[in-house]
Amino acid sequence: MFTGAAMRGLYLSIAYLGLTAMIAAGSTAPAAAVCSVFDKRPCAPTVCSVYQRRPCIPQFDPPIGQDLRLTIESPPAVGVAAAAQGQSDADDEHKLNTLSAMFEALRGCWVPPPAAESRPGMQMSVRLSFKRNGEIIGEPRVTYTTPGTPPEVRDAYHHAITAALERCTPLPFTTGLGGAIAGRPIAIRFVDNREQP
Repeated sequence: MFTGAAMRGLYLSIAYLGLTAMIAAGSTAPAAAVCSVFDKRPCAPTVCSVYQRRPCIPQFDPPIGQDLRLTIESPPAVGVAAAAQGQSDADDEHKLNTLSAMFEALRGCWVPPPAAESRPGMQMSVRLSFKRNGEIIGEPRVTYTTPGTPPEVRDAYHHAITAALERCTPLPFTTGLGGAIAGRPIAIRFVDNREQP
């Protein structure tokens, strides 16, 4: 039915189409392809090329410590005294090993100003860094205060934040956590959402 020359031509055509399909599939692999340990070639999912005809958005996972943010809300009036009492009875041997534990320790130190000196909805943010041993590097810097706040109220909150950080530090970091966050900026937002009488 088919002669030898026709069969060879058919085989060559199939081989040519297969080779063309393999080359086309290899050249159109997107830059953001999922990498696997089973890949036989290097994989760089965050590399974009100027030769791509489509937009390329590299996907970077946020590195630890580069974006540490914490919001501390004021406890109810009855919880303030309990929080201050609980902090003084804390066990000094307990080491902080996770970011969550560090955030909980910082939340436990916060005691807002008395109701007479406070303002409903007041917010103040500070930026600071820790050393490996849990001490604060330098002075915490105020980065935000609710607009239109009178100076005496602003000073009362600043003193309360300073007292909370002095009460907490030095934080008892483990060696691993201390090395991971040493020198990394931490932004802490204090929110006074207590209901005024």
